[in-house]
Amino acid sequence: MSESQLKKEFDSKAVNRVRNLVKKDFTSRTTVGTGYSKKREKHSEGDIWKEDGRTWTIRNGVKQNITKLDSAKKSMQTPLTCPKCGGSMKHHLAKKMYKVHGFCFDCTVDMEADLRKAGLYEKYEKTMMRGNMEAWANGLEQWVQDTLAESMTYVTEEGDVEDWKGNTQKQKQELLTGMNEYLKHLKKHME
Repeated sequence: MSESQLKKEFDSKAVNRVRNLVKKDFTSRTTVGTGYSKKREKHSEGDIWKEDGRTWTIRNGVKQNITKLDSAKKSMQTPLTCPKCGGSMKHHLAKKMYKVHGFCFDCTVDMEADLRKAGLYEKYEKTMMRGNMEAWANGLEQWVQDTLAESMTYVTEEGDVEDWKGNTQKQKQELLTGMNEYLKHLKKHME
């Protein structure tokens, strides 16, 4: 290979790039750019700023987008250790109790034992059961309302409207009345 062929294969940009790599200078530029240059801002850990219509921050050295759901995501995450005792949260019961009480299963057992000693366990138990029953009743009521509001009507090729669900207005009213009576019975029982 002649010297003229080598000159044709490698331009100055490629030679400068290899020279920088050999020197372990990975940040040096091999070309000079002209035109638009973006204004660079230095941000440090914990800074919060707006850019391109989004809110950003730096956590653990990583630039991250702050969204509206961050607090919801954080509330659903189980920590690696219990915030109260520092024990492991690996056990499935520890994860379940963290969602209910905010600490591990062992701390829940200790708390309930303390409530028994103080004579407050029955009140605590009734409050927990009432909360579960209220949540279940609210879910049931919402499900029935959503089911009744769901449209199952279709228009045929001839233009006729068919109700494939088969529920008439009278049947829907009977279902609502029955559900309301059941919920009244349930609320009476909770008291």
